[in-house]
Amino acid sequence: MKTSSICVRLSELGWTAVFAEQVTAAEHDLTPARIVGVHRNKLAVISVHGTADIALDVDETTAQFAVGDWVLLDIPEARLVRRLERASLLQRRVEGQAEAQLAAANVDTLFIVTSCNADFNPARLERYLAIANEAGIKPVILLTKSDLVADTHAYVDEARALQRDLSVLALNARSSDAAMVLSPWCGKGRTVALAGSSGVGKSTLVNALSLAPQQVTGDIRESDAKGRHTTTARSLHEMTGGGWIIDNPGMRNLHVSHVAEGIDTTFAEIVELAADCKFRNCTHVREPGCAVQAAVIAGVLSDLRVNRWRKLSDENRKSTPRQIGPRGNKRNGPAKY
Repeated sequence: MKTSSICVRLSELGWTAVFAEQVTAAEHDLTPARIVGVHRNKLAVISVHGTADIALDVDETTAQFAVGDWVLLDIPEARLVRRLERASLLQRRVEGQAEAQLAAANVDTLFIVTSCNADFNPARLERYLAIANEAGIKPVILLTKSDLVADTHAYVDEARALQRDLSVLALNARSSDAAMVLSPWCGKGRTVALAGSSGVGKSTLVNALSLAPQQVTGDIRESDAKGRHTTTARSLHEMTGGGWIIDNPGMRNLHVSHVAEGIDTTFAEIVELAADCKFRNCTHVREPGCAVQAAVIAGVLSDLRVNRWRKLSDENRKSTPRQIGPRGNKRNGPAKY
């Protein structure tokens, strides 16, 4: 294991008491390191000793690790000893695959990036919000391409309505003040991740926030507002404000499972109303005494919003395996359809 020289403190890498408390007395001679890149057969890490590439044991695969993970290294033996428990984990569910793809670990803020054009899709944004909420990560919606529309207020208002107390900013990712606008989330030791479709400006934002440009950028097609994949792998980069940023490849198909609590947070106003329905198993379609439909009829709740909530909740329930078996020996059974 060869390391490059670098001057950095653990706290500047995002090391907190959450991770320090996991290190046992017998492990005090080990070196904490953070994963900055996950490759096919090795991990790229950074520590107080610099950057290095770590080869894994034969019984380990890089799929078990995420960019942003903290690990303990035995430097003299050039060996990874173990991964520390994560403070948060962003993962993507892929239809037809049992295991989730690990996207980013130990993230404080998720910048959900969309643009002020046909890419703006409330249903897709709600999916990202549910995933971030489930992971315990603060979501912030960034509306890019703001310089291409006469008025961004309609986009901002619609985005803010997707969740209570949601931070929404409209900005031009190429402008010189983009880093300053986002500085409240990008301070020393903080970690942010970006998610969104291809071509909405994620790579441009990474370049704007990073100490040095990292990503090739590409434009979207004006015909359908879809873009090319300019990011093909996840990586951790140092930001000018002292924090760290993780870029993610663009995702057009985003499936959900295991995010019931995240959905409840995203649609909190509907969940609260549903508790007042006459029937416990109310589907909120046409049952008498439905508090949700009463709010729709009264004009205080959007029927489109309710339909999206119902669809997302149904998808999550169908794709989340049920726990079956005797108490104390539960196992995953087939998803409930």
